[in-house]
Amino acid sequence: MSFEDKTLNCRECGRDFTFTAGEQEFHAEKGFTNTPARCPDCRAKRKASGFGGGSRGFGGQREMHTAICSSCGKEAQVPFAPRGDKPVYCSDCFQNQKSSRW
Repeated sequence: MSFEDKTLNCRECGRDFTFTAGEQEFHAEKGFTNTPARCPDCRAKRKASGFGGGSRGFGGQREMHTAICSSCGKEAQVPFAPRGDKPVYCSDCFQNQKSSRW
């Protein structure tokens, strides 16, 4: 499949921008079906503000899980679901573990 540069209009700022043949090929390889609605500058601003990507979705709060610290036995809140196959530490013990390795 051959691609040609396309001129698109940014829905954010209203400026025209070029959706290059190379970018179109990349989108096709990744399986993306929608063309970009924002110019590169507006996409970068949106991404920097916490919207439109990243591991936390649209800037929402990270889900925290309760666990028991493997070192001191206190209850701790961690940003992952403990599976039980590895030790989990509270923030204080985690810092101690981290600093003792270096």
